[in-house]
Amino acid sequence: MAEPILLCRIDGAVGRLTLNDPGRANALSEAMMTALSRALADLAADPAVRVIVLAAEGRIFCAGHDLAQLRDGRDAAAHEALFTQCSALMQAIVACPKPVIARVQGAAVAAGCQLVASCDLAFSADTARFAVSGINLGLFCSTPGVALARAVGRKDALELLLTGRFAGADEAAAMGLINRSVPAADLDTAVDEAALAIAAKAPDAIALGKRVFNQQIDLTLEEAYVAASKAMAENLAFESARTGIDGFLKR
Repeated sequence: MAEPILLCRIDGAVGRLTLNDPGRANALSEAMMTALSRALADLAADPAVRVIVLAAEGRIFCAGHDLAQLRDGRDAAAHEALFTQCSALMQAIVACPKPVIARVQGAAVAAGCQLVASCDLAFSADTARFAVSGINLGLFCSTPGVALARAVGRKDALELLLTGRFAGADEAAAMGLINRSVPAADLDTAVDEAALAIAAKAPDAIALGKRVFNQQIDLTLEEAYVAASKAMAENLAFESARTGIDGFLKR
C-alpha cells in the first residue's frame, strides 16, 4: 500500500505535518492541498496541540503547483478554482490559532515559496533555495506574490517575481522570508527550540496575539493601536495572564 502524501503526527504539544510526495517534488496537487487543509483544521481544533511544524520528505521542500494539473485541458473556471483552493489553504495557515513553523530542508519554489511565506516562522537548511520562478515558464507567480510581498520588502519581492532567480538561504533570511538558515544537521534543533518555546506559553494569549498581529499590519497606525489596545485589555482578563502577573508580583 502506498504511503499517504501527507504525514501527520502529534509529538507532545507539537503537531507535525510532513509533505510526503518526494517523487513529485512535494507539489501542491489538488490532493496535497486537500490533505493539508484537512490536517491543518484538525490540528487547529485539537486542544493538545499548541504549535504546528510543516516539513517535507526528500530533496525538495515543495516545487509549487502540479504543472501537469495546470496543463490537463481544464478551462479557465477550473483553473481559477484550483488557485482559489490554494489561496484558501494559505489563508488558513495565517488564520490558524496555532503558530505554524516551516522546516525547509530544500528548494521552495513558486507556490512552495508561497507556503513558506505564509507560515508564521520559517527555518531552513543553509543549502535551501527559494524562488517564485513561474516567469521563467511564461507564468507570473501572482498568487505566490501575495504572500511574498507580505513577508519581504516590495522591491525584494518584485525582483524575485520579475527575474525568476533563486535566492540562497542567507539572502532569504536577510530579506525576511525566513527567520534564519542553519547547517542541515542543526535544522531540527532550530525548529524544535522555537516550537517548544512557543508550546510552553499560554495558548490563549498566543492565539489572540497571532490574530491581532496579522490584523493590525494592514491598518493605519492609529487603527492598529486601537486594535492592539483592545487586545491587551482582553488578554488581561485571561486566567493565564492573571496568574502569570500575580506570580511575578509576589517575587
